[in-house]
Amino acid sequence: MAANTPRKTRDADATRARILAAAKKEFARSGLGGARVDEIADRAKANKRMIYHYFGNKEDLFRIILEEAYTDIRTAEQKLELEHLPAREALEKLIRFTWTYYLKNPEFITLVNSENLHKARHLKKSDKIDELFRRFVGMVGDLLERGVAEGVFRPGIDPVQLNITIAAIGYYYLTNRFTGSIVFKRDLMAPEALEERLAFNIETIMRLVCVTP
Repeated sequence: MAANTPRKTRDADATRARILAAAKKEFARSGLGGARVDEIADRAKANKRMIYHYFGNKEDLFRIILEEAYTDIRTAEQKLELEHLPAREALEKLIRFTWTYYLKNPEFITLVNSENLHKARHLKKSDKIDELFRRFVGMVGDLLERGVAEGVFRPGIDPVQLNITIAAIGYYYLTNRFTGSIVFKRDLMAPEALEERLAFNIETIMRLVCVTP
C-alpha cells in the first residue's frame, strides 16, 4: 500500500493542476457568473466530484484562481531584482514589465474585472493577498527611497499611488482596446501602436516621479 502512495500523490497533484488550468481559462472567458463547473471538469478531464473534493465549491475555486493570478504577477516582479539597478532604470524596467505582463497574460485582466464586479468578496477571504501586496508595496517603496537618495526622484511619492498609476495606464488601454479602436479611429493593438503606448507610459511615469524627466 505504501509503495503506491507516491504515485497517488503525483496523480492527485496532476489532477489538481489540470483543474486549476481549466478553471483559469473558464473563469477568464466567462467570469464567475458565467463559468460552469461542468465545463471545467470536461476541460480538466476530471469530474465535478473531484473538483469539489480538492477545492470546495465554485466560489472557493475562483478565489484560489485569483490568488494564483496575483501570486504569479507578484512573483514575476520579484524576479526582476530591481534592487540591483539604479533607481531610474529600475522604475523603467517595472513599467515595461507591467505592460508586457498584461499583454502576455490577458486572463489576468479579465479575472480582476470579474472580481471587481463582485466587489472583491473573494479577495476579502484570502489570507495570501495581504502578504503579497505588503511585499510589493515595500519593494516599490524601497525603489522610491533609493531614487530620492540618488537625487533622481522627487520625495514624498506614495508607493501605493504610484503602483495604481502604473497599472492604470496600461490596464485601461487594454480593457478598452476594442471601443477605443473605433472611437479613436486607429488600431490600438497594432505593434506600432503598442510600442507608442509603452513609450508614452514610461514618459508619463518618469515625468511624475523624476526630478528631471
